Amino acid sequence: MSTVTLTTWSLEMTSASDLVPAAVPGPEITVSRAEVPSPEFSRFLYASVGGDIHWTDRLSLTRAQWVEQLGRPGVETWVAYDRGTPAGYAEFDPQDDGVVEIVYFGLLPDFRGRRIGGHLLTVGVARAWDLAERWPDREPTRRVWLHTCSQDGPTAMDNYLRRGFKVFRTETESKEETPTPGPWPGAQVLLSPARGGGAGTTGTTA
Repeated sequence: MSTVTLTTWSLEMTSASDLVPAAVPGPEITVSRAEVPSPEFSRFLYASVGGDIHWTDRLSLTRAQWVEQLGRPGVETWVAYDRGTPAGYAEFDPQDDGVVEIVYFGLLPDFRGRRIGGHLLTVGVARAWDLAERWPDREPTRRVWLHTCSQDGPTAMDNYLRRGFKVFRTETESKEETPTPGPWPGAQVLLSPARGGGAGTTGTTA
């Protein structure tokens, strides 16, 4: 089995004022919070966004494990829609000391390359900064961070840097090369190639 060199970058934003908003792509694109946790919907988003960029860590979770993860206080999922159809999402993981990690972020393949990713990231980061306004028991956000890797879409890093994130750690490792899982068995051969516009963090990730 061949190996590949995998580079992972960790990026952070330490002030809400560092956010550089992207242009809004058009009135047909909306972003809203999935306020009712749904393991089925979240698994659909995870598998569909990450199917061609090696997201695998959550594929084996049981429904009960999805319920546990999504039900933690402060966990939020923000979804981009194109005229009612899910186009991508961002998921937050609230951590101690006012830290919020964007653990998953990305677009379904057919929605990349349309400037949706910049807008979704803008909204997602803004909502990470005001997370405590929706969760009164949580202290105000002091830091927002995420990580991306060399297996993510070709414009992922550029999107993060343009929004104001700064790299604070870079790690490189050799990893066994594996096929992308696809959103369902056999689907990886049918997925259109990434056209840019918003890839995800690695699921270790969006």
